[in-house]
Amino acid sequence: MTSIPSDSDTTSTQTLGAIDFSADIDVQVTGLSAQDRAAIAALPAGTALLIVQHGPVTGARFLLDAQQTTVGRHPRADIFLDDVTVSRKHAIFSAVDGGYAVRDSGSLNGTYVNRERVEQAALRAGDEVQIGKFRMTYHPGPAAAAQ
Repeated sequence: MTSIPSDSDTTSTQTLGAIDFSADIDVQVTGLSAQDRAAIAALPAGTALLIVQHGPVTGARFLLDAQQTTVGRHPRADIFLDDVTVSRKHAIFSAVDGGYAVRDSGSLNGTYVNRERVEQAALRAGDEVQIGKFRMTYHPGPAAAAQ
């Protein structure tokens, strides 16, 4: 025989607010090798590093240090991603307020930030940028991360 709990036997559930770890640099670099963490820590102010976490060149690093950095399958792109899922002129990373933003250049497959398709988005430390099959994490230099 199964008993049904009475109203006095029920327990209440408490909802807790979300914890914001965005300012915690250790959370932002979780899952990275010691070499990647050292490379991020050594970045000059106003620069950033993209680290490929998934795709044909997993582990590759791309330095963002110019006002604009083009990404695409075109051999003259600043960041050349050789895969048919990437448009020839796929996206542009632009320096903005001490950090970077990404803007889609009308690509066929789109540009994603944290798995949401975007036309343009300002990037924060730890954001995942997906261009075609390539999923990269964004890591600003220490001075920019503090802003």
